[in-house]
Amino acid sequence: MSALRVFAASSLCGLMLYLPAVAQQTTSPPPNAPPPVAQQPDPSRVQFKGSATEVIVPVTVTDDKGRFVSNLVKKDFRVLDEGQPQNIEFFSHEEKQPIVAGFLIDLSNNSRIHWKTYQDAILELVWNLLPGDKRYTGYLISYANTADIAVNTTWDSEKIAEKVRKMKPGGGAALYDAIYLACTRHELVKGEPYEPRRVIIIVGDGHDNASTHNLEEVLELAQRNLVTIYAVSTMAFGFSNEAQDVLERLTHKTGGHVEYPLNALYKDVSGYLSNPSDDGNYALTIGTGGYAAQISNGIIKAVGGIGGEITTQYILRYKPDFDTTESRPKTYRKITVDIPGLPNVKISAREGYFPNEVPGASAAPPAGEVRR
Repeated sequence: MSALRVFAASSLCGLMLYLPAVAQQTTSPPPNAPPPVAQQPDPSRVQFKGSATEVIVPVTVTDDKGRFVSNLVKKDFRVLDEGQPQNIEFFSHEEKQPIVAGFLIDLSNNSRIHWKTYQDAILELVWNLLPGDKRYTGYLISYANTADIAVNTTWDSEKIAEKVRKMKPGGGAALYDAIYLACTRHELVKGEPYEPRRVIIIVGDGHDNASTHNLEEVLELAQRNLVTIYAVSTMAFGFSNEAQDVLERLTHKTGGHVEYPLNALYKDVSGYLSNPSDDGNYALTIGTGGYAAQISNGIIKAVGGIGGEITTQYILRYKPDFDTTESRPKTYRKITVDIPGLPNVKISAREGYFPNEVPGASAAPPAGEVRR
């Protein structure tokens, strides 16, 4: 074997012996070094995800005559979270506040009696809440035997109006499925549910006989999504409605209210109870111009009241200050809003919330910042 081959073989053997030594030297821990400790989450800390670190509370304040109280400032309000005072980090009382409005329209057989008048009122509500500014968007859901998104989220009110004009009642009532769709399927707008905030308006009588979901399920879903629910009841004058409590529960628990445009049409008209006819005890005969005018005025007034409240509310936001010694926070937390300096006013606000991530919600802007 030549001297060159002997040198190459010996060099290769030396290199092979050297490489394991280098690998062992670079991968072995230093002497006396403690083993790495895995980081464990601290169970004593209350942790939230994303947008749920801030709670939004729309508030309506009215006097003893039902008139909006509109001259209050941040320091007038107090918010209690499970009885503990909270620091209000954001306060707004703009004349026009950006919203995403879901219009849920009852197309069951029960809506047939005054459908044409309600149809006109829905159009007025849509035009009022969607003025053509892209900060104000809405979507349309119709419900009868099933619930369907008729128009997805848009700022163009005419797209929704066109569908409303073509609607005709007939069939069952899948109200709960409609609320479920509103909370889970409409196209989201950047900033929900803070700027803009989420509102649902039900035009129906609260009856449900066709849903796959139930009341408690969709109520919790609405609360988790920080939705405020309003309703315009289509219950006709003089008729009983076993589902009335449904609308009351949905609205009251989320901070809204129900309007009953057909219930008190004749409260200021003397003699209607002593003027019987085949149509019932009405001061104004069904089918006459006076009767139609009373119906129309009642519905339009109710729609205007809801539209006015939605766009003139006080908006409060706070980051919950919890006792971090709790191993687990309460699943549902109760909110109380009061105005210590005005004990006789009526305050409408959501009753509570769930302290976890809001599905589909974008992160809220910093306190005091309003997105444009």
